[in-house]
Amino acid sequence: MNTVTSKDGTKIAFEKSGEGPPLVIVGGALSDRRGAATHADLLGSNFTVSTYDRRGRGDSGDTPPYAVEREIEDLQALVEEAGGTANALGHSSGAVLALEAAAATPGITKLVLYEPPFIVDDSRPPLPNDFVQHLDELVAGGRREEAVEYFMTVGALTPPEAIPSIKESPFWPSLKAMAHTIPYDVRILGDNMAGKPLSSDRWSTVTVPTLVIDGGASPPSLRNAAQALADVLPNARRSTLEGQTHAADPTLLTPLVVEFIAS
Repeated sequence: MNTVTSKDGTKIAFEKSGEGPPLVIVGGALSDRRGAATHADLLGSNFTVSTYDRRGRGDSGDTPPYAVEREIEDLQALVEEAGGTANALGHSSGAVLALEAAAATPGITKLVLYEPPFIVDDSRPPLPNDFVQHLDELVAGGRREEAVEYFMTVGALTPPEAIPSIKESPFWPSLKAMAHTIPYDVRILGDNMAGKPLSSDRWSTVTVPTLVIDGGASPPSLRNAAQALADVLPNARRSTLEGQTHAADPTLLTPLVVEFIAS
């Protein structure tokens, strides 16, 4: 494990492996660098891969107050550590964070974005207006388990009957440990969770080549969001991994990433 120091002095923990052009993997909600280990191993044949604990997770610090800009600066620090330029692979809300970082810095050269979870139409219910506020209240009250359940059932639309088995899984303690970071991810998604079309100029400055990927077995809302984002970005195309869901098989995702970045 190594660390970089973000602009506000926060230490961000990361690991680096492989050989080739630099690639930073940006995880989504309730994930840390360990969750990207398989991707890193597979991609290491083609890239020097950096995986990191986003702010507030794992071995990284979490200097208050939180702001999306601080997470952008964290990613910028990793790009600087990689030599000043890097490709970025983002998953879910991590894809949106990578996109926002690309809008703020010239250091990201290519983007691969897997299923940014925007809600752009009526294919699923929008998030409640007080979604972030309620999460903040649960976390502030020490009700971490309830925060994770609320995020899963209302945010990710996990069936309530599936929650008991998830609680019995070996990764449940790590999810509770990261519960306080769930509001961070929702803030990164911003005002794009209300069932309205994406703004045509929100990311008009992101002109780097971008691949937006969705899973063919994912819900329509995620597939529609992928198309909507590809439509508004100046230099993007969309690809679908047939048979895959929001948790794509790394062995199937890796060839797409390698081919796109090498092209």
